[in-house]
Amino acid sequence: MFNAVRLLRGSSFRQIVNQGIRKYAAEASSNTEGLIVNFSVPHQAIMKGVVATQINASAYSGDMGILPNHVPSIEQLKPGVLEIIKSDSTEKWFLSGGFMIINPDSVLNINAVEAYKLTDINAEAVNSELAESRRLVSSAKNETEKAALEIEIEMYEALQAALKSN
Repeated sequence: MFNAVRLLRGSSFRQIVNQGIRKYAAEASSNTEGLIVNFSVPHQAIMKGVVATQINASAYSGDMGILPNHVPSIEQLKPGVLEIIKSDSTEKWFLSGGFMIINPDSVLNINAVEAYKLTDINAEAVNSELAESRRLVSSAKNETEKAALEIEIEMYEALQAALKSN
């Protein structure tokens, strides 16, 4: 099996190994400002360098609350609410999915497929589209069409739940 790490020179190999070393609380960087949030979708940057006190998001590994100095990780986001809590306000966005990268320096990068402010979403339209997708899934012509409709249903159900809890 091909493994590119075996091709690295000694100094490069040590750099990679050092990146993976666990840091303890005394060694970890501490950001007293808060989380630095960069939030984007493919066609625009929604936030760049915004300071937040906490981020709440739905990932496939579970619901997460991210505070400054959170352990670095990469999370796949599932359809659901992204809550951005700042010192003076809170914003709620609905994401259809994406990725969240938590860096050691409390920089949080959120890359979403689609993102809409929760207040901009029409609940009646969501209910109507959900009913239509449920109707169509039973008469899907093939497995590909059925899978696409099941993804739509998952997203509309997540939207419906987000609007009810808001």
